[in-house]
Amino acid sequence: MTPFPFDVVVFDLDGTLADTAPDLTDALNWMLVRLGRRALPLEKVLTMIGRGVRVLVEQGLAATGPLTPGLVETAVPLFFEHYELHLADRSLPYEGVEMSLDQLLTRGVRLAICTNKPERFARKLVDAFGWSKRFASIVGGDTLPFRKPDARPLLEAIKRCGGGKALFVGDSIVDIETARAASLPCLAVTFGFRDRPAAALGATQLIDRFDQLVPTLEKMI
Repeated sequence: MTPFPFDVVVFDLDGTLADTAPDLTDALNWMLVRLGRRALPLEKVLTMIGRGVRVLVEQGLAATGPLTPGLVETAVPLFFEHYELHLADRSLPYEGVEMSLDQLLTRGVRLAICTNKPERFARKLVDAFGWSKRFASIVGGDTLPFRKPDARPLLEAIKRCGGGKALFVGDSIVDIETARAASLPCLAVTFGFRDRPAAALGATQLIDRFDQLVPTLEKMI
């Protein structure tokens, strides 16, 4: 068998491995309603996901009324209160994810997650999907004092896998900027959460379905 081009493949979580938007939207709207704001449609929330919970909360508040630092401090715990209990109610892995992960593991690739979601929520979601044994490391938005698009969380995820030639798989401009900051190639999925067309992200490669992942990576020498 031809040697695989990468030792480590790191994945973003929300919008890359799983469609988590319904549960994120529910938590955001639960928070907004309790603060006397209007709920936001899923389509609007999709453009806000990717830079972590605090930014999601700030953007949700800004879209529905005045935004003040004190209000954000009140709102973030409300979001967490709901999300921690319901983060896997409606979230689903994308079709073909598990098959692709297992294909990579069979090829000897070590897998990691680098997400801006708080680490405890990322691990809880991974557990809910039954993926814990597939990933050698999980680095969340609060694992280090830095988060994406800073390169250090991505580099830490790779380090915790033992290092080697690595690639990042994501869905948003945050992921592309993170890979670029780490001087790594980045493959983007076209079906995730973003604020611009996938073709405008500047990824090294694009895929439309997970069954394209391994064949695409095999060609990236």
